[in-house]
Amino acid sequence: MSLLTEHDWKGSIFTGEWHGGGGGTQSVVEPASGSTLAEVGLADPRDVADAARSAAEAQKEWAATIPSERAAVLRRAGILFQKHADEVIDWVIREAGSIPAKAGIEAASAAEECFEASALPSHPHGQVLPSNVDHWSISRRRPAGVVAVISPFNFPLVLSIRSVAPALALGNAVLLKPDPRTTVSGGVIIARIFEEAGLPAGVLQLLPGGADVGAALIEAPEVRVISFTGSTPAGRKVGESAARHLKRAHLELGGNNAMIVLPGADVAKAASAGAFGSWLHQGQICMTTGRHLVHESLYEEYVALLAEKASHLPVGDPASGQVALGPIIDSRQLERIDGIVQRTVAQGGTLAAGGTHEGLFYKPTVLSGLTPEMEAWSEEIFGPVAPVIPFSTLDEAVDIVSRSPFALSLSILGDVGQAMTLADRIDSGKIHINEQTVADEANAPFGGAGDSGTGSRFGGAEANIEAFTETQWLTVRSEIAPYPF
Repeated sequence: MSLLTEHDWKGSIFTGEWHGGGGGTQSVVEPASGSTLAEVGLADPRDVADAARSAAEAQKEWAATIPSERAAVLRRAGILFQKHADEVIDWVIREAGSIPAKAGIEAASAAEECFEASALPSHPHGQVLPSNVDHWSISRRRPAGVVAVISPFNFPLVLSIRSVAPALALGNAVLLKPDPRTTVSGGVIIARIFEEAGLPAGVLQLLPGGADVGAALIEAPEVRVISFTGSTPAGRKVGESAARHLKRAHLELGGNNAMIVLPGADVAKAASAGAFGSWLHQGQICMTTGRHLVHESLYEEYVALLAEKASHLPVGDPASGQVALGPIIDSRQLERIDGIVQRTVAQGGTLAAGGTHEGLFYKPTVLSGLTPEMEAWSEEIFGPVAPVIPFSTLDEAVDIVSRSPFALSLSILGDVGQAMTLADRIDSGKIHINEQTVADEANAPFGGAGDSGTGSRFGGAEANIEAFTETQWLTVRSEIAPYPF
């Protein structure tokens, strides 16, 4: 049985059943061809208010469900992601403009996120505390209640399921708002998977929509935690609104991530790592390698090798052939990418490769001859652009990297001893030695600091339990305590 083809989900939102939303419908457009793939339903703020109330009711019973039953739902969801992998991959390719390999990573990761989350219901959720008082003193973790998950377009499935799965496993209800451009990959597929996995109605609800829906989610009194992945400007607004409503917001935001190529590093391997880090999924990843710092002894060779790779990587429709890069998600994003590139060249930067596009297909681009003040170096581009700067000393490399307000992912290539020394001197949520900047695993903590977000709020039992539960202090005596009043 097909997950989507044989099911009447089109034009609908999901609140335990599929029905039309107050926001009407929106076309799902394939960026590579401009074709309409389907119509999806959109919610409005009234739908959000209704969903939040019903989710709060459904959550109580779900939280009371025994751990083994909650774990079983998560395991079934993981198996269903594996069973329907081909269908899932096809949607991620066509809706998000992903090459097949990247779409395959998303499908496999979705299953792994569910399997990893299935261990959370039986994970220890508290501890007995020492006390000087004659009672038992217990710290225990309780479900937060209703969790709002707001996810972006670039890795739509993974960046939704990595919050949805652990939040559900820990006894919460979830209101999911995917990016409207990738509503199927980031929302409909997940709702259908958990519907088939036997999740009780109302525990997971799908509410696609625009900024008004996102604002309504944050403001809904039943929502206690907001898990947001997206741009830094949007994240600031989410954080501000959540703070006004005294709610926790877990913010995973942008990243202008650096790769440092140390003296003596294998230049060919380094250029391969740099190409992958900058151009995977057209550079539309928060972990993309956005800055290449190369020791001056290797700089010219590195730029030449990177430019050569750029000139040979095929760009095109990922659904029609074997390509290395697909389309940019839409014309607005493409115009932003090209604007940064062209302004940087006008500022004195050198275009070593790329810098052109046909429609939404932007060529992999290499920029050299830069200074740290130039826009392509200082801004997160979110496109297939590799800016390269030389450095002479390790102190200089640390200084250049640390000037950025972003602190999500850092790559250091070369001698491990030197790399470890640098790793201790640079603040970053993730550091990868002799690997590029793009990496994620279901059991590993993920998150950044500064303009990259509010720290590790995803991945692994410790981070997920911290993110999606509240701590409660419980004391117990065998008899009522005596008091002097």
